[in-house]
Amino acid sequence: MTFRSFRSWALVALLLVTVPAARARQADLDAAERFTVEKLDRMIGTLDIRPRWLEDEPRFWYELETPGGKNWVLVDAAKRLKSDLFDRDDLAARLTAHFRKPFNAKNLDLKRFEYDRKAKLFRFEVDSIRFTWRFEERVLAAGDSVHKEKPMAWATYSPDSTWIAFARRHDLYVMRKDDPDSTEIRLTRDGERWFSYQADAGDTTSTKRLRSIARWFEDETRLYTQRDDERKVNELWVINSLGTRPKLETYKYAMPGEDEVGIPELRVFTLADTSFVTVPLARWEDQNIERVYTDEKTSDRLWFIRSDRTRANVDVVMADTRTGETTLLWSEESKPYFNWSYMNLSVIEQGREYLWWSERDGWGHLYRYAADGSLKNRITQGFFQVGNIGRIDTLRQAIYFSAMGREPGVHPYYAQTYRVQFDGSGLERLTPEPVDHGFSMGDVPDFFVDTQSSVDSVPRSVLRDTRGRVLLELERADFSQAREAGFRDAEVFTVKAADGATDLYGVMWKPFDFDSTKAYPVIAYVYPGPQTEPFPIRYSIAGATGRAFALAQVGFVVVAFGNRGGSPMRDRYYHTYGYGDLRDYPLADNRYGIEQLAARHPWLDATRVGIYGHSGGGFMSTAALLSHPDFYDVAVSSAGNHDNNVYNAWWSEVHNGVKAKTKKRTVKNEAGEEVEVVDTTWTARIEPNSELAGNLKGHLLLVHGDIDNNVHPANTIRLVDALVKAGKRFDFMLLPGQRHGFGSMQPYFDRMTWYYFAEHLLGDYRTNVDFNLPKDRN
Repeated sequence: MTFRSFRSWALVALLLVTVPAARARQADLDAAERFTVEKLDRMIGTLDIRPRWLEDEPRFWYELETPGGKNWVLVDAAKRLKSDLFDRDDLAARLTAHFRKPFNAKNLDLKRFEYDRKAKLFRFEVDSIRFTWRFEERVLAAGDSVHKEKPMAWATYSPDSTWIAFARRHDLYVMRKDDPDSTEIRLTRDGERWFSYQADAGDTTSTKRLRSIARWFEDETRLYTQRDDERKVNELWVINSLGTRPKLETYKYAMPGEDEVGIPELRVFTLADTSFVTVPLARWEDQNIERVYTDEKTSDRLWFIRSDRTRANVDVVMADTRTGETTLLWSEESKPYFNWSYMNLSVIEQGREYLWWSERDGWGHLYRYAADGSLKNRITQGFFQVGNIGRIDTLRQAIYFSAMGREPGVHPYYAQTYRVQFDGSGLERLTPEPVDHGFSMGDVPDFFVDTQSSVDSVPRSVLRDTRGRVLLELERADFSQAREAGFRDAEVFTVKAADGATDLYGVMWKPFDFDSTKAYPVIAYVYPGPQTEPFPIRYSIAGATGRAFALAQVGFVVVAFGNRGGSPMRDRYYHTYGYGDLRDYPLADNRYGIEQLAARHPWLDATRVGIYGHSGGGFMSTAALLSHPDFYDVAVSSAGNHDNNVYNAWWSEVHNGVKAKTKKRTVKNEAGEEVEVVDTTWTARIEPNSELAGNLKGHLLLVHGDIDNNVHPANTIRLVDALVKAGKRFDFMLLPGQRHGFGSMQPYFDRMTWYYFAEHLLGDYRTNVDFNLPKDRN
């Protein structure tokens, strides 16, 4: 339900006091409707191409959508040639002849479009009929009806699709794909609920084949499972009220400071004799397996990263998959916690050497280790942050990677592509344009696709060689139709953090008819981090970015910028600034940033300030309204983790801290001898928003999905309880049948947000009951 304000003459009188008549302005809801995410997507289309490289070939293809329709493009990198995979008019005519009905050549609905590397042709489906397309010969062939093939969502195929792994009643099975008798080979007999080989570890009813957690080695002779023993972990529940009967959903969910958080297990299965080995993992109390790595050419070994409960200590370990024997290669401590966003191990030539990402000097860099785990050399160094490795060319001993913050004058969040040799020599920047760069390289390491983008430039894609030279222009986004409708780019800005020294970066959205002689309320879209900040780095019209632009059209200036503790793309001190202060750390930076913008721009009205966010942003926006009630006037907080004490243990403990307490006691062993044992318990309390409920002065809208099994609805309901007990007036809505994302109800929530800010920042109270929702929503 929602607690709605009275729409009476008394409220109008109050409005004249709250929002002076000189500043009250009608909200432009029509403009917001004109620039929704869905409509902008139709006006602009593809912003970044996604190359699909053909195996062992210097060719790739991609789909492209523009205001003029949809197309499929093939590129031969070696020949520097780009061509349409087919003539759309010709294909539409062929399909019309086959089905005896018309097809729109500009928008062909080709489903499951893919390249078959064995048959060397493309496959797609139209109206439940499978077709093949031979590009060179221009031959189209119709195949069987798709309905004849039963879906096999339960199947996990081996790399060459020879074998299928699956689970039944929590145990693991395999079968040969081509076996006409479908003979099942059972690999385990110890699977059970909450210690399962099934992806759905909580299942209690199914006797059918279900998807397993198994992962195949490349040579198909072995597979491994990483399962967690959650039998002692406490349960949590949500209730879906929309079925024939309300249905209880049960799942395991460890919360901060709880003693039982699950115990990891790692097993390797050998198909030849159906045997398995259990890899010994034990080192720390309540440890974790962060990553598991395999090699393309052998299944005799695997590697894993092990961490303690604080995530400040990690081990890199090699395991012999034949015996289970493990070898500790090296260990590292990184307080307060390891940067899990970029944590990565690269295994080179079956473990002859390794590449490792580390922030040991405060910045993320690459290091090279020998087979025995000894450090061979440092690969990169400097006051910048290495990001992801895009490709390792072992033959040329070259690494292609992204990094941020190295180039003077370039936005420090814009990833640049570099190449460096294993020994650290020959570091070279391959992408000179001062924008964000994406990287894609196929099996032939002579070319890569560079997708360039920033919030204030037209996205562009080019083909480059390994020296960075542009070989072929691929695509540029087409904004012409959106520009004609009044669409305008976001603007990049910089402000200082509350310490007066640290630079914070952000983005601003204005109304399409922005008038610098008017005064606009400012609304901050927030997310505190620490894995990302709320502003877009690349050009985007989707998701939160598109919704921020639409909100600005109502009559606001919307801003989103970072805060200390917000991003892993900067140095370790910046990234971990919020450790131990999860609720309050971003608030001073946000307020000070808005104050700077208002001082810089006379058209920003800092006496009318809104704030909104989702998930961690829901938590932050409410905390801001309650911690700075004389600055923020309105908050819309969705799916907020307002009480991290009932959020998941991993997130809360890693980013706020967890402390172990040990207690010794004496017990008798099986021989009757007295021995000393040590019991470990944990504490991890985090300040919740409910403690600030009495500070509410402004307008607060709380929204949560009632079956959110990530941030449980209890996070918001506990805050509601505190607000009611404090005698505060606020608005609250549960969205039925919605999880952490609002799915089909997102358009409804978007309009709810527009109206809420329009009412309380513009003084525009509408009496209409109906929202103008998209007609094609689910």
